[in-house]
Parts: sequence; C-alpha cells; structure tokens
Amino acid sequence: MDEDVTVTDGDLTARYFETETERILQYSADGRTAVIAQNVEGYAMLKVRDGTDGDELERYYGFDMALDHAGELLGLPPGNLPVPDEAADMGM
Repeated sequence: MDEDVTVTDGDLTARYFETETERILQYSADGRTAVIAQNVEGYAMLKVRDGTDGDELERYYGFDMALDHAGELLGLPPGNLPVPDEAADMGM
C-alpha cells in the first residue's frame, strides 16, 4: 500500500488506500459501506461495490456519478461525501 488516508466527518468516514491492483475509496456510515475502486494505473472505469471485496454493482467513467451511487448506498447526499486529496483524480 502506497497511500492510506482517513477523513472523518461526523459519523461518516472516508478511507483512501491502494492495494497491488486497485486504488480504493471506502466510505463507512451507520454500519453501511460503499467502495469506489479503480485500477492502480488510474485509467479504467470506476467500480462501485458494497464492500472492499464486495460484488461490483456498477461501473462509471465519471467520479461524480460514482460518488452519487456511493451516497445512495449510504443513504446520504453525494455532496456530503468527503474526498481525500489523494482520491480527487479518480475517474476518466
């Protein structure tokens, strides 16, 4: 893992980290989890999952659309999801 950054805003936690194959932005709130993942090269579509190893629910080109879906999974408005600086360039 190259990066590991956590941002907390009330009950909402955003964690950005990298694995050998993916860049991961994981959100947790009220027992729910939403994950946005992209390959480490940073050029592939974003995958939205309900957990780090969860099933892929949808793919998006745009980061905004992936954030919208993550917000829906958490029951939160997408504008309320903090984005660590390290994850700000995700998407195509």
